[in-house]
Amino acid sequence: MHIIYKICPAFLWREAEKAGSFEGAPVDIQDGYIHFSTAKQVRETAKKHFSGQDNLLLIAIDGDSLGQALRYEPSRGGDLFPHLYAPLSLSAVRWVKPLPLGADGQHIFPDLPR
Repeated sequence: MHIIYKICPAFLWREAEKAGSFEGAPVDIQDGYIHFSTAKQVRETAKKHFSGQDNLLLIAIDGDSLGQALRYEPSRGGDLFPHLYAPLSLSAVRWVKPLPLGADGQHIFPDLPR
């Protein structure tokens, strides 16, 4: 199993839990796929796209369970990022944890495998 990560505002994730699937954040819907990050990429994603934002969740997803709808495509600096071209089934979610801001304004991540 390879784990990929989604940073998501808590209120959007709560809506997904009620609906039974996650259609994506506004940027995902606009781009036509759900953006994810690998363990190596997720901290930079937080800095670049979620700087100073509170009430976020870090969601760990079993990438293997997403099938052909998950594609790794070039993005920042040519790095390959996981993109899901389908709604995210909540059955693929392994865990959801808060992603709080520290006193320095940086997000505090749980230990992630590299």
